[in-house]
Amino acid sequence: MKKKIAIVGALDTKGLEFEFLKREIELRGPSTLLIDTGVLGKPYMEPDISRGRVAQAGGKSIEELVAKRDRGEAMGVMTKGVAEIVRQLYAEGEIDGIISMGGGGGTVIGTSAMRALPVGFPKLMVSTLASGDTSPYVDTTDITMMPSVVDVAGVNRISRRIYTNAAGAICGMVTGELSPADDKPLVAASMFGNTTPAVDHARQIIESKGYEVLVFHATGTGGRTMEALIADKYIAGVLDITTTEWADEICGGVLSAGPNRLEAAARMGIPQVVVPGCIDMCNFWARDTVPEKYKERIFYEWNPNVTLMRTTPEENQQMGEIFAEKLNATSGPVAVLIPLKGFSQIDLKGEIFYWPEANQAFITALKKNLRSDIPVTEMDFDINAPEFSGKVAETLLEMLAE
Repeated sequence: MKKKIAIVGALDTKGLEFEFLKREIELRGPSTLLIDTGVLGKPYMEPDISRGRVAQAGGKSIEELVAKRDRGEAMGVMTKGVAEIVRQLYAEGEIDGIISMGGGGGTVIGTSAMRALPVGFPKLMVSTLASGDTSPYVDTTDITMMPSVVDVAGVNRISRRIYTNAAGAICGMVTGELSPADDKPLVAASMFGNTTPAVDHARQIIESKGYEVLVFHATGTGGRTMEALIADKYIAGVLDITTTEWADEICGGVLSAGPNRLEAAARMGIPQVVVPGCIDMCNFWARDTVPEKYKERIFYEWNPNVTLMRTTPEENQQMGEIFAEKLNATSGPVAVLIPLKGFSQIDLKGEIFYWPEANQAFITALKKNLRSDIPVTEMDFDINAPEFSGKVAETLLEMLAE
């Protein structure tokens, strides 16, 4: 059966470019489905899904948007509408891949459609913004961003090559076949440089029992991605050794995963083991980026671009209360394991972040507020000791076997 690729874009301002892309894709075999997200100008060619249908899916009529001529409102409506349209097309098995091209506005609309689709579904965005910070557009998904090099404005000697390459790339994605594999149950694990030995050891134990471990770097995006995959029912169990993103959320650091971290596993009711890994540190970029209000705090320059700030007893108490609130909402098995001799490799006795009173503030607040049926195991080891990481792995395996 012929593959079908959705092409998302404004067919008034970028019609010539999308006509070229459509032809290049169809020359390679797949068929296309054009979705028009333009508002004011006349479409350059007839779409398969009209702008009126997109606007309606976004909660307004296209006539209302044309009459108001409010670009901000129109962008919001078409962004919401196109995401709903492609979500429906995917659910009905009508599309096998998606591609879009554009500048600032086109990238917002195109990637909003792509983020509505699951991980693994082919997504390609040709964008003037692809060589900068793409996190607002990619977020926790697997969107492939291709720099347009020149603006998406006409078909010229440079853009012709870029559009042709883009057509070949999306066609390759949708026609590629997965190699046969023994699909094992997935376990999600959170990791940081400071907890790498612990996660590596626990991962080896869990994988020896027939599971596959997906490791997520606790950099904000990593935590959000892990939560998203848990919510999408990919994950059988969670080895949440590195919950440091909460320190950034509390202190205003640069690696926060947002206020919903620690919620997905609880909501899905899947087994999870939670460890206060690296909550002794908040992350900033280079030292001169640290807010002035923190100038008297304890710092460690992890590298020239990353500065770690030690969390205080008050901040740790707040995290203990938050962890308890999040875990109390679970409907599935959960356990907390605490390494009493250090939450990170620089929190050991004699190291710069060693502050037992701060760690104890977390432990006390957690135990005071946590449901009585959720076990808390305190071990006289640091987080990277094999005795501790081994116990973490064994605890999750016991839950998974129940």
